[in-house]
Amino acid sequence: MANRWGLRGQSTLTLLMACLLALIPALLIGWQAMDDVRRHFATRYAGQYTLLHMQRILAPVSRELALSRRFAGSVVTREWLASPDDPDKRDRFFREAEGFRHQFSGNAYFAIDHTSGDYYYNDADSSHSRRPRYRLSPEDPEDTWYFATMDSTSSYNINVNVDAKLDQARVWFNVKVMEAGRPLGLAGGGLDLSRFLDDFLRNTAPGLTPMIVDARGAIQAHPDRRRLALSSGAQAGLDGDTRRLQALLGNADQQTRLEAAMLEARRHPGELHTLEVSLEGEPRLLTVGYIPELQWLLVSALDLKSAPVLESRWFWPLVATLALILTILMAGFAYGTDRLILAPLRRLQHSARAIADGDYTSRLPTERGDEIGELSRAFAHMARRVEHHTQELEERVRQRTRDLEATNAEMTAARRQIDASLEYASIIQRAILPSRQLATHLADHHAVLWRPRDQVGGDFYVFRATERGYLMGVIDCAGHGVPGSLMTMLARAIIDNAILKVGAHDPAAILNETDRQNRATLHKESLPASIATNMDVGLVWIEHGAGRLTFAGAKMPLYASDGERMEVHPGGKRALGQKRAMTYENRVMPLHRDWTYTLCSDGFLDQAGGEHGFGYGHTRFKAMLRRHATAPLATQIAAYAAELDAYRGEHAQRDDITLLCFRFDVAPEEGGQRLVTFQPSGPETPWTC
Repeated sequence: MANRWGLRGQSTLTLLMACLLALIPALLIGWQAMDDVRRHFATRYAGQYTLLHMQRILAPVSRELALSRRFAGSVVTREWLASPDDPDKRDRFFREAEGFRHQFSGNAYFAIDHTSGDYYYNDADSSHSRRPRYRLSPEDPEDTWYFATMDSTSSYNINVNVDAKLDQARVWFNVKVMEAGRPLGLAGGGLDLSRFLDDFLRNTAPGLTPMIVDARGAIQAHPDRRRLALSSGAQAGLDGDTRRLQALLGNADQQTRLEAAMLEARRHPGELHTLEVSLEGEPRLLTVGYIPELQWLLVSALDLKSAPVLESRWFWPLVATLALILTILMAGFAYGTDRLILAPLRRLQHSARAIADGDYTSRLPTERGDEIGELSRAFAHMARRVEHHTQELEERVRQRTRDLEATNAEMTAARRQIDASLEYASIIQRAILPSRQLATHLADHHAVLWRPRDQVGGDFYVFRATERGYLMGVIDCAGHGVPGSLMTMLARAIIDNAILKVGAHDPAAILNETDRQNRATLHKESLPASIATNMDVGLVWIEHGAGRLTFAGAKMPLYASDGERMEVHPGGKRALGQKRAMTYENRVMPLHRDWTYTLCSDGFLDQAGGEHGFGYGHTRFKAMLRRHATAPLATQIAAYAAELDAYRGEHAQRDDITLLCFRFDVAPEEGGQRLVTFQPSGPETPWTC
């Protein structure tokens, strides 16, 4: 009996444990889901409630504010306040004011003469009085609201206040009356505070507490009138923190989140912002909306405990139903296990014992058409197929291994050929650079930073020494890598040909001739649009004893600095080979003594780096040149390379970089001639990268 019921009992117990284990998180998830649903609908309800009350408040208050602004902006009001002693203007004002009084919802208006401080107020009980009720004084603490209003930059404010002198508690609409920038006084209307609060709090839903606050959090409307921040709309400060909404929250973090929500609501009128806080020690869900016309915020505080997740009247019936379902499930599972699994397994057990005893006539229960029969047949077939597939798989692995080894060898050989070709191309490209000529003629009066992005690049520099002087320059061909290096070979040949044709003493003529030959050699209309053939070039001619230099550039400037001053001499606005051609012109300038002159391709300025990955930029580049202008040239180049590497950091080099700098000492010679001599400034050999 124990063996007979062992699997069934264990499977039933396992199912029971699985159901219980699944039921616990399911109940927790269900409880959380119900709580989330409750919060969702409560939030939506609070939002709709807030929007509805915003509209209910906006309509009457906006109407009263609009009437107050019309009343204060009336020509009659301004003329009377400008001349309060004029009997005709005074009579017209009070007759018009009486008409406005009938339109005001509060059936009252007020006006203040700024010059005298006289306060006029009329309501239904004193509609024909033309005498001031009292006179405002800066020394009276109860009158500070007026002077604070007139000192503010706002043209109006809405102030909830109890005027002790009038014995009136109203929502006052204070609108400034101005004439050509000069204050004339204050005028407006007022809603009865009790009626306003009754209308605001009418039909308040259970668990919801509506409030009105200003931008600083001062409470303008609240079910508890002791919370009202009276006169806060017209004064810069508050008498006590207890009248601000922030003071009702639990901690500073909640106050910060509330102020952030209020700020977002003011930035995005029409949107509601919710946050959970502890309001006067009780958990509440606050919904914040902004009324831009009134510069008020409507805040609804919802008590989430007012809507319980589960009610006891149907909780226990639910538990009993779940227990009954679980019992029926266990009984059905036990019966099904015995009928469908245990009985076929017992037959399979008897057959296996017979085969173990040597009775090979006994067969596995393969005659069944269900999964157990399929299992018996599949097991025997699987044993035969496994051996066959294993042999095939081993042979495939051996063949694939041989193929991968052959492919890897071919790729290695191809990589070696490519590396050797690039190394050879780099040697050829370095051979066209005039490093030896510069060292021979200029010695330590020049320095070069040449750093291609790849082994070969699209930048190179030129130097030509003649009996009259020196020609030197930097060329930045479009592209980099192998395409750029091929462009340098072609560009070098074109420039050499141009120098032979027009001479080395005229940089602008060299640029114009190079541009012409470049266009004649490379027909852009026959090339794909993706192939660029333009070149940025800067050339400098220095004539022996002349004390001046001639510069011409194509989108490449010449920098000059003595450590204190920085001069930037721009080249032409277009590069050589651009779609629209231009005629390049020479710029003749003095060759300053001890000044460092620099030509640089745009690879240095465009190099990405720094904290945000921006390019190095002209401003940083010019500051660097000025900072190191008085140092030896080799020291300058080393400093430039170090600063570029430090700025680049982990970023890859973006483009080829070439920087050529030189410096001369120009001194007068007898007979009125000028002699170019060299200013020692570093080691005997130039710095070349």
